Amino acid sequence: MKILAVSDLHGDIKPITRYLQENKADLIIIAGDITHFGPPELVEELLNEISSFGIPVMAIPGNCDPESFHVKIDQSQATNIHARNVIIRNIGICGFGGSNPTPFDTPLEFEEVQIYDEAKRAIEGIEGQEITLFITHAPPYNTKTDLLPSGSHVGSKSLRKIIEEVQPTLNICGHIHEASGMDKIGNTTVVNPGQLSHGQACLIQIPDASGAEEIKTEIIKL
Repeated sequence: MKILAVSDLHGDIKPITRYLQENKADLIIIAGDITHFGPPELVEELLNEISSFGIPVMAIPGNCDPESFHVKIDQSQATNIHARNVIIRNIGICGFGGSNPTPFDTPLEFEEVQIYDEAKRAIEGIEGQEITLFITHAPPYNTKTDLLPSGSHVGSKSLRKIIEEVQPTLNICGHIHEASGMDKIGNTTVVNPGQLSHGQACLIQIPDASGAEEIKTEIIKL
């Protein structure tokens, strides 16, 4: 399975539509900030345009998406995986959108206790699967994926705790534009693809045959 994972669209989907005109994928995962503070109607419009390529799309909201985002995803052709889980063959996928509190009072922020409770409940539904993908907008705390240029780590401590406890195969996140990259928490690979509006994305290759080869993750420029 070939998965294209992106985050932080901020209303600009030109890089992904150009890519899909010439390249194939089996699944598209969007890790939040589809819009830049709305409007809510734009969420459905953008997701439907990406879905028009005939490839399944799964999405969560980011902290810069309007609070009514959840409803708009459900009304689109994409699948809403915020605080939900989906199983495709031997692959379990779950998500949690928004972010831990920021200094900017953005539309969709959650206290750490709520992140832990709801995201943990979602990931518990896929624990038995051979491959597990944990899709979050906020990155886990104290990794290369939540590091600001100032040297401060601003990710979610609850998401890190969940990853330490459950050890999903992959955590795809976003939110911190400057922290595009990969890291490890135990056996979990953490990937922040970077800002799609700047042409950054992650390509994930999952072998079809069980145990045939390792999962490959690569940050690419669209």
